[in-house]
Amino acid sequence: MWYRTLGAVTCLLTAACDMTRDAGQRAGGAVTLAIVNARVWTGNQQRPWADAVAMAGERITAVGSSAEIRKLAGNAELVDAGGRMVVPGFIDAHVHFIDGGFGLSSVQLRDASTREEFVRRIGAFAQTVPAGTWITNGDWDHTLWGGELPTKEWIDSVTPNHPVFINRLDGHMSLANTAALAAGGVTRATPTPAGGEIVKHPGGEPTGILKDNAAELVAKVMPLPSDAMEDRALDAAMAYVASHGVTSVHHMGALGPGGAWNELGIFRRALAAGRLTTRIYAAVPLSEWEALRDTIAASGRGDAWLRIGMLKGFVDGSLGSHTAAMFEGFTDKPSDTGLFITPPETLYARVKGADSAGLHVAVHAIGDRAISTQLGIFERVARENGVRDRRFRIEHAQHIGPDDLARFGELGVIASMQPYHAIDDGRWADRVIGAERATRTYAFRSLLDLNATLAFGSDWFVAPATPLEGIYAAVTRRTLDGRNPDGWVPDQKITVEEALRAYTSGSAYASFEEAEKGTLEVGKLADLVVIDQDLTRLTPAELKDAKVMMTVVGGKVVYRRP
Repeated sequence: MWYRTLGAVTCLLTAACDMTRDAGQRAGGAVTLAIVNARVWTGNQQRPWADAVAMAGERITAVGSSAEIRKLAGNAELVDAGGRMVVPGFIDAHVHFIDGGFGLSSVQLRDASTREEFVRRIGAFAQTVPAGTWITNGDWDHTLWGGELPTKEWIDSVTPNHPVFINRLDGHMSLANTAALAAGGVTRATPTPAGGEIVKHPGGEPTGILKDNAAELVAKVMPLPSDAMEDRALDAAMAYVASHGVTSVHHMGALGPGGAWNELGIFRRALAAGRLTTRIYAAVPLSEWEALRDTIAASGRGDAWLRIGMLKGFVDGSLGSHTAAMFEGFTDKPSDTGLFITPPETLYARVKGADSAGLHVAVHAIGDRAISTQLGIFERVARENGVRDRRFRIEHAQHIGPDDLARFGELGVIASMQPYHAIDDGRWADRVIGAERATRTYAFRSLLDLNATLAFGSDWFVAPATPLEGIYAAVTRRTLDGRNPDGWVPDQKITVEEALRAYTSGSAYASFEEAEKGTLEVGKLADLVVIDQDLTRLTPAELKDAKVMMTVVGGKVVYRRP
């Protein structure tokens, strides 16, 4: 074991101990868990460092010196951290939680680097599940084998008894085999849905690739999983994120079957059973803002474990699928400027209605044209609806135009970003958008310098829900292929503490919860992480080797590294 649990101690009646005890009583009584001999980064700019923290039930009761906390601990469990770092619990501001949980037990294609390996893994997985079972998820990345899109012909022969509907790792493009296309009624005569694309062979036959809204043609006919399978997916997701120090997530809703409302039912089932170990802020589609308004009016916004109130909309798709909406054509296909998943006039009407109802709006926008359009909609709605604390969010905010960088800070729009994407997309993005546009891609430094609020997340299942890797990505910008040792677009690097804030207090602010979490202060929720090394004392290259040793949620240990 890396940790040592110490016995009970007695508090001597010193002034410091009296002060700490008084704070503990205000925060909820006797200490139940304490961590001493640590490098505690509190996130509180007035008192950024301490070396111990005590918890009483679900709340932090004291932050201070090890001597003070030892005296306060009484009969509590006392953990000696051995000089390791303690930080506020990581808040992943953008996940697809249930999809991620299902993905843990589905075919694994993220690192399939050749066509042959891609096909082999699908065929091998098909042999492990009963005939008729839908094969989903996958998270494939065609850039690993040179950029050729897969087709149904690749996989039909190895999946004769299974419908296959597997997504690219960004979730904006899927591959269906012949059986799945037939189930969805997709033929050469099927009209292309608005905001999507049915990719076809030169003769007009669908290849099996369905982009963005076109994927719904197949997704809508997929059978729903059982309650037991949904519960297993949630449990797997919570265990996974706990092992990486994530204590809260902002759930953006399903990209597959079932929908966000069904997923909200999964979360409520777990809450009622006392099974939640991850705090969840759950979004539903922006198009359904009236249903959310009515739900909140009837039953409220929830509690510290499960909250609602956020809506998720879409402007465009993704860069990797060539569906990000750009002002100029893609460098590798100048005639293509991407697409709008939702028409701007529809987005405006939905955002205005939702904002008028006091709901929280977050909108996915990746291309520079999409981001500019959404910033304009937010600005117009705020002007028309009047002043209030609305905290509009743009999810991803990846490729920002030069005239729009300052607008995030000026308008108070939160940039909800995923730093791992920078070291992933950076392997190939220059070929798609060119070097000049790349200078404003994942523009962490520019946004902070222009007074924007950053909220960091992962976009899991699209990328791993691993904040330590995200911090490494934001600080170094070293791409996954090792070809940018000094960083891809190095001018956009930020510091370790800036990245930590984006994963903690920034994400707490992005869900209106900064009074409850995001820093380690007396009275706040006892959500924290123990890391094996002090991240602020490591070289940038060493950050990738740091490990989560313990995760605490609500004063209870939910993960301990063996």
